[in-house]
Amino acid sequence: MSYIVVCRLNQIAETAVTHGVQEMVSLLAENQEFHRPGVIDPARHLKLGLNDIAELRPGLTAPGEIHVERLIGFARSWDRRAPLLVHCWLGISRSPAAAALVALAVEPDQDEMALAERLRQASPFVTPNQRLIDIGDAMLGRGGRLVRAVKAIGRGADAFEGGCFRLTVGPGDDLPASPPPSRRRGG
Repeated sequence: MSYIVVCRLNQIAETAVTHGVQEMVSLLAENQEFHRPGVIDPARHLKLGLNDIAELRPGLTAPGEIHVERLIGFARSWDRRAPLLVHCWLGISRSPAAAALVALAVEPDQDEMALAERLRQASPFVTPNQRLIDIGDAMLGRGGRLVRAVKAIGRGADAFEGGCFRLTVGPGDDLPASPPPSRRRGG
């Protein structure tokens, strides 16, 4: 069973330890500094410098094909022995979009609407970044189905920040009733 854990920046340390995470994707503004949890292997930490915007704006970095290409490549190299942590500033837009793209990159035979519904069931607050979804749909060859599925679940409930949630990678994956105990590597 593999799953993706999604959270906001101020939850990454606790989330990484609680879920036994060893790999992480960070979607934050370019050059935004933060402390990577010690349980995350630096070689397995993907940092994507982009702002949470859906269209080009001067002075900001819009999600682009290079970001999605790097995300897909990282996802496909995830060994899935431990959950993958995906986070952004608030855990509402960029990280849920990235989690959906990761799920499709590693389990491409799944239905986009079922994935979008799992995302909504996991968190009532998510509103996946539309630009990431649009680019990912095209790059993963989804023919607009992911775009339509995300539009179908609609905007999430209003929230100042999202909470930590788990997204199953595939439709047949079952989540444990509670997070697995922390696992430490090494001696």
